[in-house]
Amino acid sequence: MDSFFWPPETNSFRRFTPESLAAIEERIAKKKEQQDKDKKKRKDQGVEEDNITPQLDLKTYKNLPSLYGDLPVELIGEPLEDLDPYYSDHKTFMVINKRRTIFRFTATPALCIFGPFNPVRKAAIKILINS
Repeated sequence: MDSFFWPPETNSFRRFTPESLAAIEERIAKKKEQQDKDKKKRKDQGVEEDNITPQLDLKTYKNLPSLYGDLPVELIGEPLEDLDPYYSDHKTFMVINKRRTIFRFTATPALCIFGPFNPVRKAAIKILINS
């Protein structure tokens, strides 16, 4: 791809933070409100909803395409905001290992105890992706 369209120094990777989780929850709430508003309209008019699907190149357990640039060393093995627009309104985050393999995890509490920012859960994720 031409560097004019996607410069190689562009960094699209952002850490997954509590603010990221709050933004996702806002998007979920807005989407639910919009669906409630449009429910009657679609039902009356018979309009089908355009469903967005996950990108094939960003599937779990696949390697991150070089199109997205180099992953900074400090972000390897760290929770990142999801690059796939399909997951913009899902409580998920992604982790990329040294081999550029994509792992996707839910941001809901594991075992109803360990939130996504809990040190025990972070350690378990690091062990899982570096097996």
